[in-house]
Amino acid sequence: MRHLKISILKLSALIAFLGVFLTSCEDVIDLETQSGPPQLVVDGWITNQAGPQIIKLTWSASYFDNSPAKPVLDAEVSVKDDQGTIYKFEDVAKNGNYIWQKTGDTLGQIGRTYTLTIKQGTETYTSTTELKRVPAVDSIVYTKEKLPFEPDKGPREGYVAEFYARDFLGEGDTYWIKPVVKGKVMVDKAVNISIAYDAAFGSGAPSDGLIFILPLRQSITIDSLYSAGDQVGVELHSITNEAFEFLKQIREQANNGGLFATPIANVRSNITNTNASGSKALGFFGASAVSRLETTIIPEKARPDDD
Repeated sequence: MRHLKISILKLSALIAFLGVFLTSCEDVIDLETQSGPPQLVVDGWITNQAGPQIIKLTWSASYFDNSPAKPVLDAEVSVKDDQGTIYKFEDVAKNGNYIWQKTGDTLGQIGRTYTLTIKQGTETYTSTTELKRVPAVDSIVYTKEKLPFEPDKGPREGYVAEFYARDFLGEGDTYWIKPVVKGKVMVDKAVNISIAYDAAFGSGAPSDGLIFILPLRQSITIDSLYSAGDQVGVELHSITNEAFEFLKQIREQANNGGLFATPIANVRSNITNTNASGSKALGFFGASAVSRLETTIIPEKARPDDD
């Protein structure tokens, strides 16, 4: 019995020592980080839809700078198609949003190639992309569901919406699937980016020419269930394989966290400085054909639950 008491005392002392030791290891270390010069950041996506086309230019900032990105105000921006037509973009509002708009005209045309040119100071940046085909959205359906828990957001009982569309025959078509809620496209979180290679997640799946798989169809239901009377829909954007990889990297960076997180790095850009030794740029220039469909959730028209 005395031996047991001694062992317990030794164990208690060891725990106390480890507690003091581990506590003493919780020192705060201030790391001095160096910030490089600002880089041009391009957010430019043109479409075949009527209306204004916008190319947004900002300056990069240091990692710990949480202030709003500073707009690039003194650039010359133009897009030229493979037939020689030049579209000039103007920053009329002086906010870094360079806009092309011409009443009754559409910039993007399926099958054409577009080259972006940005002149900023002594630097000239270029990027080229192609506007790919996009299938029509056949329908949007919804099923009533009751969650087994009380959600942080939205109703516990509501509707899961999904769309139906079929990938074109011919391997290698890639798409960006965007939810539409109350008439507005909802792309507010990088973790919710939904992209498809043919009708599945990636090139490894034999999905060419098929209907999009269930998780992709239901990716228009984000964060919470829909309620009766909600207006829901989808925009299906065609994108190049290069854009597919760019968006995939953005989503991976947004999901990067936890014990096994990898070091953060800039996502690879398709913007090139014509001067190989000049300042590099960030961001992406892409083009999309768009198909869109919307509906209003009416309980009587909900699909029966398979369960």
